[in-house]
Amino acid sequence: MVSLRILVTGGAGFIGSHLCERLLSEGHNVVCVDNFDPFYPRESKEGNIAGLLGDGNFTMHEADVRDAVMDNIVSEAKPDVIVHLAAKAGVRPSLSNPREYADVNVNGTLNILESMRRNNVRRIVFGSSSSVYGNASKVPFSEDDALAPISPYAASKLAGELYCRMYSQLYGIKASCLRFFTVYGPRGRPDMAPYKFTKLVNEGKEIEMYGDGSARRDYTFISDIVDGIMLALEKEFEFEIFNLGESKTTTLKDFISIIERNLGRKAKIKQVPAQMGDVNVTYADTSKSRKLLGYNPKVPVEDGMKEFVNWFKNRKP
Repeated sequence: MVSLRILVTGGAGFIGSHLCERLLSEGHNVVCVDNFDPFYPRESKEGNIAGLLGDGNFTMHEADVRDAVMDNIVSEAKPDVIVHLAAKAGVRPSLSNPREYADVNVNGTLNILESMRRNNVRRIVFGSSSSVYGNASKVPFSEDDALAPISPYAASKLAGELYCRMYSQLYGIKASCLRFFTVYGPRGRPDMAPYKFTKLVNEGKEIEMYGDGSARRDYTFISDIVDGIMLALEKEFEFEIFNLGESKTTTLKDFISIIERNLGRKAKIKQVPAQMGDVNVTYADTSKSRKLLGYNPKVPVEDGMKEFVNWFKNRKP
């Protein structure tokens, strides 16, 4: 891939910081935008990008994607493409704060697209979510399936995809929407099960298992997700949607067992009712991504969690 100037929103976050590292390592110029939302500690995000700040090809802007200043940032950066990852994350928190999720994830995406239109930026890669499928009865999920989101977060991500489609049709902005499936790995968000469960089991504390442990997730290691984003940057499409998953599922019970094996400790499990907004299964059909992008996930959950737990043990608290 030729060297590009790439603006990454949410670039100090979990996925964003890994992407920025990869982009810089491959010779691209990166403009990072993040508002350091207090959803989890600012220090975590600052740590994510600490090693990048001295790179001459890396520029950091602390800004909110909803704000008018984005127009100035996009105008100054003149990016070849925007990777839009900034979002209010999490299914369960969205149930208690749906308006903010709509504001950040829908209005923020619209603001980015408007900045692109005004500044003649012609390409976007949008970070969407497997949650848009809801509790689909057909598995694995494919990109042309009917969608039925069951949380405000999922609805906001689907709205973002629709805006990308509309701006592609109206203004010729080329858009690739990537539906991420349960991403995990080093620097993962502390609110997500891999980090939260690993921390509690390691400390000998009780973990809450929602439902009977039979819920299945398509856990996708961070390097496979970044590979997928990089492939989407290499190829231009007028408008396409791609699943990025491992295309294998693991039950919650088995996932907890993997954590136990890697920590050498037994989990203290408290079974609690399943939560509103949680889906029973996520499972990616990746045949389209394999065919059109050349996507080929490589890290099974057992190997990925071994790497994650090693990172967790050696991280700075």
